[in-house]
Amino acid sequence: MSVKEDIRAQIVGALEHVKFPIDTPEKLLGSFPDGAQTTCKSGDVVLTASDAGKVIKSDDFPFKSAQEVGDVIVERAGL
Repeated sequence: MSVKEDIRAQIVGALEHVKFPIDTPEKLLGSFPDGAQTTCKSGDVVLTASDAGKVIKSDDFPFKSAQEVGDVIVERAGL
């Protein structure tokens, strides 16, 4: 599994019990298990939900699924 796939899987896993759609950045960050401090790690790559929040744009909302959140974050983070 690549770093990109691993980080995406961790994001999706962290949000698997969340009710979608999510319509604000605040609700998205609050949906992660440890909020903005939720951390995904793969190899030497460390990505917090707070870091991920920096690459999400207001027009990305509403997110309809955890998979969609994972896809957007890993693509924009350049993983």
